[in-house]
Amino acid sequence: MSKSIVLKKGLDIPISGKASPDVSKSMVPALVAVQPGGIKGLLPRLLVKEGDRVLCGSPVIADKKNPDILLTAPASGTVKEVVRGEKRKLLAVLIETDALQEYAGFDTEDVKSALLKSGLWTFLTQRPYGVLADPAVSPKAIFVSAFHTAPLAADLEFTLGGEVQAIQKGIDALSKIAPVHVSIDGSLKDSAFARLQSCTVHSFKGKHPAGNVGVQISHISPIQKGETVWTVSLNGLAAIGRLFIKGRYEVRRKVAVCGPAALQPSYVETLPGTPVKDFAPFYGNAGDEVRIISGDVLCGQSVGLDGYLGHDDDQLTIIHEGTDKELLGWIRPIRYKQFSNDHSYFSWLMPWRKYDMDTNLHGGPRPFLMNDNYYSKVLPMDIYPVFLAKACLAGDIEKMEKFGIYEVLPEDLALCEFVDPSKNYIQDYIARGIDLMLKEMA
Repeated sequence: MSKSIVLKKGLDIPISGKASPDVSKSMVPALVAVQPGGIKGLLPRLLVKEGDRVLCGSPVIADKKNPDILLTAPASGTVKEVVRGEKRKLLAVLIETDALQEYAGFDTEDVKSALLKSGLWTFLTQRPYGVLADPAVSPKAIFVSAFHTAPLAADLEFTLGGEVQAIQKGIDALSKIAPVHVSIDGSLKDSAFARLQSCTVHSFKGKHPAGNVGVQISHISPIQKGETVWTVSLNGLAAIGRLFIKGRYEVRRKVAVCGPAALQPSYVETLPGTPVKDFAPFYGNAGDEVRIISGDVLCGQSVGLDGYLGHDDDQLTIIHEGTDKELLGWIRPIRYKQFSNDHSYFSWLMPWRKYDMDTNLHGGPRPFLMNDNYYSKVLPMDIYPVFLAKACLAGDIEKMEKFGIYEVLPEDLALCEFVDPSKNYIQDYIARGIDLMLKEMA
């Protein structure tokens, strides 16, 4: 194990509604969705039609650029509907699931071939730019974060602490492609993942975003121009391990259903693509008054009541819509029910308190603050976040490269957006910059 890395910058947002460490429900949903939109860089080509029968692990969608990359069914059943949007864009393939699940079998002799044919390749993300990993590229390393620090995020020690064997098997497989680095929570006395083999284990201590794999990469082996690394979530790594143990595609996972508006927050064992409506016991009759987010409140995707759990998400956050207007707004003197990172309110006198936060921004976009240190206090990376965001906004590729576009994804600057008194959409600016880089460097 490498030496412990302590991060002094960051912020743990004190939001209420953390999931209790117990599984309140285990289900195979009657309907699951295969959604290509959640995988950046995948150009979907449909392989099935309505009425087709599929097994768990059967190919449903292929990548137009690389037909060997497949997106497969998370459950066995019958294709009920192909959902398309504007200009016939493929949004989802809906599968009506069987009561008794059947699995396709895979040959696991060759690692890359097994990952491609099973559909588990889609869990591998390539940096820079956070796109689907290219099988023709040889990365300098593969990075895994074995803990979350995002608001109300799932406790991976609880959800995957009992699957160390599968995780180890996944590491053994990926280590044949490139060296594997696993980062664990250094604040724990005995992490379930501390004794993993065939990889380099790093210990990180600190506030969010210490659990972000991008932050970990910047402290272990920063990405330079011309270099490529891959990342994979711990849930994806466990699924890869199950493939090489059982020879089949299994992506069932424990999902934290949480948030200030959640009723009795806890964990649900289910599949990716589960309809939000199947989580109705957690939001009751408040459907129109809450926002359903697949992921965390900082960088998750708002999916609505008709949406589905994301492809690689293990968290569903339920938060109140901030539609109420506040009398006197920010000039009210006390505001003990509101959190402020810079001690603007008296709530800082109660550091133990958790807040029932909603979606209200309490203001609109304004010019950036001139002092970059304000944002750097919550970003433990050696970059200038405001200069990078402005370069992305201006579309200046030379300055984007200078200020660190190769090292970040939007999620890494989510806290900068949260603390920004100017209410700028910093994550959107970074995403636009990345899209421009992909277009210009193609």
